[in-house]
Amino acid sequence: MKGDGSTLIDELIASLERGLDKRPLTVDQVCIGVFYTAVQLSDGHVGVAFTPRDLADTVCCPRSAAEMPQAGRLRGRTAWDLADEARSRFRLRRAVGVATLNALSASLMAEKGIPGGRIVSNADALDMAHIGAGDSVVLVGAFIPFIKKLKEQGVKLRVIDKHRDALRGEDLPLWAPPESIDKVLPEADIAVITGSALVEGGLDGLLELCSGARGVVLAGPTASPWPEPFFARGVTVLGGIRVRDGAEFMRLVAEGGSGYFFSGPAEKIAVVKSDS
Repeated sequence: MKGDGSTLIDELIASLERGLDKRPLTVDQVCIGVFYTAVQLSDGHVGVAFTPRDLADTVCCPRSAAEMPQAGRLRGRTAWDLADEARSRFRLRRAVGVATLNALSASLMAEKGIPGGRIVSNADALDMAHIGAGDSVVLVGAFIPFIKKLKEQGVKLRVIDKHRDALRGEDLPLWAPPESIDKVLPEADIAVITGSALVEGGLDGLLELCSGARGVVLAGPTASPWPEPFFARGVTVLGGIRVRDGAEFMRLVAEGGSGYFFSGPAEKIAVVKSDS
């Protein structure tokens, strides 16, 4: 966190407000799917975020009502109002807010490109990080495809995840518990953090721990925000998606689609900082 007390989400909202001149965009559709949450704006742009599934209280009763977005009252709200949910203390509300921020980000990137960086279409975020054999790589979040690829590259890999059983067999020795993060993450040459940290919380602290890393990658469909404040905090690659067919994308999310199903209405992109 910066000395002025602002969080990364605060900075992202402020940056988007400046870039889009807080134009009066509204929310056309919200879909809270099993794996992802998606928001489509009145200008057609779509944003997506990880849907938290291990909610502490998901039964239908007054106790849980405050934790949930206001079903039936989201369409028609201003995008800026819904984006503010990214600051909520409730994770499901944060998912809706982050998806809205990603939709606003898509709108701004389409209009102004990437100041201080570039977009690489159909790119794997790890390929943009210049990872070499022997590098110390710390993966925050057990993203299995990344684990497989990093092992093939001959790196010194550690995986920090709250669920030890996310790793199996020969991968188990790679696991490090979350309580070791203060020691393990600062040792990384390259840090790879799943974009779901934007929803789960704690990304500000993680980036502080990565201050000595040569490269910091934020990856996954949720990692699709306007990059300016992320570059300022040391992120060198954002590996997200760009939605091409909003209606089809929203349908897939509603039907339980995950990242593997997005290749039709969306494409993988890497947003790379210019000096990386």
